[in-house]
Amino acid sequence: MEVQAAESGPAVAHTQHGSSTHLQLAAEFRTLSIQLSEGDERRRQRQQRLQGILRWPRWREALNEIVPLRSAHQQRRRDEQQRSAAVAKVAEQLRAATFHTDSVERVFACFSSSPTLGLESEAVRRRAGVHGRNVVKASGGCDAVRVVGWFFGGFNRFLWISAVVFALCWRPLGDPPLMGNLALAVVVVLVIALQALFSAWQEWITTRALASITSMLPAEATVLRDGRQQRVAVAALVPGDVVSLRAGDRIPADLRLIEASQDLLLDRSALTGAADATVGTVRHTSANYLETRNMAMTGASVTQGRGAGVVVATGDRTVLGRVAQLTRGAKAARSILQIEVHRLVNGLTTLSVAVGALFVLLWSVWLRVRFPGFMTAADALANGVGVLVTFVPGSLPISLTLALTAIAKRMQKHSVLVKNLATVETLASVSVICCEKTGTLTRRCMAATHVAYADSEEPAAALRPGPAAQRLYETAGLCNDAVSDERDVTGDATDCALLRLALGHISSDVSRLLAVPFSLRRRYMLAVCARSGVPFVLVKGAPETLFPRCTTVQAADGSVVPFDAAMRARMEATQERWAREHGCRVLLLCRRDFAPGANPLADVADCPARLYAAASECVDALCAVGLVGLVDLPRPEIPAVVDTFRGAGVRVFMVSGDYAPTAEFVARQCRIITAPVSDCIDDVLDGKSLSRCQSKTSRAADVPELRHWYSKTPRAADASTQLSRCHSQASRDESLAETAVTSRLSLVVSGPELERLRPEHWDAVAAYEEIVFARIRPDQKLQIVEELAARSNYVAVTGDDANDLPAMRAAHVAVAMGNGSEVAKEAADMVLLDNNFASIVTAIECGRLAFANLQKVIMYLLPMTNLSEIVPSLLNVALGLPIPLSTFLMLVINTVTDVWASTVLIHEEPEHDILLHPPRDPRTEGLVSCRFFLHAYAFIGLIQTVTGHFMFFLCIYLQSGIGPQHVFLAYNKWTDGYQGKTRAELAELVCVAGSVHFMTLVIMQWGNMFAARTRSLSIFQQNPFYGPKRNPLLLVAIPISLAVALFVNEIPWFNRVFLTGRIPMEYFFLPIPFAFLLIAAEEARKYVVRRYPASTVARLAW
Repeated sequence: MEVQAAESGPAVAHTQHGSSTHLQLAAEFRTLSIQLSEGDERRRQRQQRLQGILRWPRWREALNEIVPLRSAHQQRRRDEQQRSAAVAKVAEQLRAATFHTDSVERVFACFSSSPTLGLESEAVRRRAGVHGRNVVKASGGCDAVRVVGWFFGGFNRFLWISAVVFALCWRPLGDPPLMGNLALAVVVVLVIALQALFSAWQEWITTRALASITSMLPAEATVLRDGRQQRVAVAALVPGDVVSLRAGDRIPADLRLIEASQDLLLDRSALTGAADATVGTVRHTSANYLETRNMAMTGASVTQGRGAGVVVATGDRTVLGRVAQLTRGAKAARSILQIEVHRLVNGLTTLSVAVGALFVLLWSVWLRVRFPGFMTAADALANGVGVLVTFVPGSLPISLTLALTAIAKRMQKHSVLVKNLATVETLASVSVICCEKTGTLTRRCMAATHVAYADSEEPAAALRPGPAAQRLYETAGLCNDAVSDERDVTGDATDCALLRLALGHISSDVSRLLAVPFSLRRRYMLAVCARSGVPFVLVKGAPETLFPRCTTVQAADGSVVPFDAAMRARMEATQERWAREHGCRVLLLCRRDFAPGANPLADVADCPARLYAAASECVDALCAVGLVGLVDLPRPEIPAVVDTFRGAGVRVFMVSGDYAPTAEFVARQCRIITAPVSDCIDDVLDGKSLSRCQSKTSRAADVPELRHWYSKTPRAADASTQLSRCHSQASRDESLAETAVTSRLSLVVSGPELERLRPEHWDAVAAYEEIVFARIRPDQKLQIVEELAARSNYVAVTGDDANDLPAMRAAHVAVAMGNGSEVAKEAADMVLLDNNFASIVTAIECGRLAFANLQKVIMYLLPMTNLSEIVPSLLNVALGLPIPLSTFLMLVINTVTDVWASTVLIHEEPEHDILLHPPRDPRTEGLVSCRFFLHAYAFIGLIQTVTGHFMFFLCIYLQSGIGPQHVFLAYNKWTDGYQGKTRAELAELVCVAGSVHFMTLVIMQWGNMFAARTRSLSIFQQNPFYGPKRNPLLLVAIPISLAVALFVNEIPWFNRVFLTGRIPMEYFFLPIPFAFLLIAAEEARKYVVRRYPASTVARLAW
């Protein structure tokens, strides 16, 4: 029987829902484990960073929800820091736990329990009152408080106010009652109901997630109480209970093992993600509370053997409960774009409340007294709350979801699977990609190419037969987790290469008894095999790890010679040469045979637990069988992909477990490193690297041709890639490329060297443009991601297995390959289904496209929903006009006609230079800006507003002969007999003119729709009707909005209830030239921006 022994690892769940929940638990568990293992210096640095969290009083937090007091980047950063602080707090609590290091007797004394009697019934009752039930608390059921929150929470309260005011304006304030106000109240209530249903659905999803955590607990457990074994409900367990365990049991609480059979195996995959079972022992094996094998955590299960343990924690105080609290206590993560949209809507809503209140105040203190009869209380209130309902772009949150969904579908067509919509927009800000070497940059198809003995080197494919080769084949094939069948070899790329080398050369009389998989902590794999019943040990791993454990080495003829300092230096030189000249991953294969009668494994071969313990003590006095060099060629498309990233201002860093020279060789093949000479850790520690980087960048920026380029791409880009698209002179491009390359700085640093870095050194590291991190452990990969993110980088990281979960959890975007492990794919935010690293280029382009298209949607919506709709209400109150645009028609524009066109803009193709700009920095580049508002209001909005009111006055004049001079300041004179018209005729005239105003705005929005498609390109450069950038849906939006306009203005019921008017035929055509005028004005502005990029117009462009 062969046993796999592992240290730890998230469950690949049995359902899609449970899978994501368990993986989240696993990521938090592994993050806690890493923090428990951190040294004092790293802990101090983490605590210092977390002390910088901005602590605001609750009243300011509440105010921030209404009036944006901090930027979206600050808000997102604070949310991340709060989560990190919560994790660090739990880590400190677990660090103080000593149950695993205490003796069994001390644990029993601590809980006043007995190994033979257990707890007494009276003690159980007392402790149940103190510690409560052994359950992981989930959120309660659907109670009245939460239902009230769904319907009245957030900005629904403002909508309820609007609905109530509209209803009051119908009755009793209406004189006579207007059905239009009642209809508006009904519409607002329907909107509230839809939002409440959406909130309820989100709550249900969260409840299901927490329920899946509870399902990890068993129903009953066998407990020793009052001196006898009894079955009790798991919820009734208390600290100090002695619980018996057997195969098939789930661990009901956190237990300190006091008994363990020799074959006790625990499955901790639900917590750690590793599928391999862990050997349970009574003696502690690690100072880390989460990694030691004498603790059995809630959520684990017994797969083999028997044991017993003392309950040391129950309910929310268990490790599972603490991790679940992190999951339960954290608010749903919001992306920066979601925060920015939320802030924009909040700000506009606050402004609309203020404007509406101002209108009502003006009526009450001025209009009501100065012009009695001009506006009733119902009219004033309806006008005020109408501003609140219509001022905020109602379709903006919908547009955000639709934009991200459309881009996600677009990415799926390019074999990129995005698991949540927030990932789509985060891609627009990614500035650093930390990628693995094997399988990401390379083909994941390794081949053994070199073999070295003590005295010679040979090609791996043509080893001379003999005892030396036979030992090497046995070690390569048996100390291996790959599996072969008649068709192929499957498993880890390294194992597959070694197994292919050994196939056909392994003797059939050798069997494997035990395998301890490769661990990034140990950096070697161990196997116990037996020939004719005699056990021996095989080891393979990193040469620098195993060299100190070797005492002998075999020569090519099979003889064994001492492994002295000269021999070690020779083999280290061989490793260095293979790595630098061939890019080899170099492994050392070792074995240990025992003399007859002195074999510590002989008597324990049938007991996995004892065999594991004995074998772990035998990884010394090894015989080095030989060095093996493995080559994994880079994917052919990688160099061009890295150049594209460089042109887009995205830095690609390699994070590898390989030897530093090997990683550097492959990085140069992939163009991740292009500088002639790379810096090392000493260049960082001496403090000169950062200033040298700055000076080189400034010298390159002094070149006139590069100055503009550097201003656009602060992180140096590849001139040969970027400038070739902008200049036609090939020779000049070549010289500029050379200048740019020499201005870059590269760094190669290994894992052990990272421990020497302090925060100021990380500042220097983060400034490098090209970095290779070699010999990196999982905790160091997490540290790299955290340190880069702490310096305002948006980090994407690739992951391959459960060890990568903490780094993937800490990154802004976690990426997995389609052929990666199931654990990595489940935990990733994005999966590259075609296993092609180049697909990330498409993903980043799509992320930037989502942001750009959402900006276009807002540019389309703001001029209409704000200026063009607020000015009619303002003129009505301030200058005494009959209201040029009714609240109902404003609502139609907001919720119907504009929705179709904004949906069309979501599907715009990217502009050609989308990957020639640096990534968006959320700290400085928000969704909207002052220039954005200036363009929306002072340019587009102004044209639309003037045109709409011009058509309103023109209609009144042509239909009645009343000129604008008689419409302005009419106030309460607009009644019977004014300009020879009856009250009914004047009312009908206003209804028709208002509908004409409405139709004019709809047509002007057609022009705005075409104008908003690009920021600086001409409509002819991004033709909407033909070519690669066409968008035929634009022509669909026009008839839809026209049909809606006809529907609400031509049907008598709408005319009667909402006071709309039938539009004369000529007014469908008169606004069209104005729409073309708007397009022409935009074309002229864009031409100036393109032709004169340093002009004032260009600097004010959005």
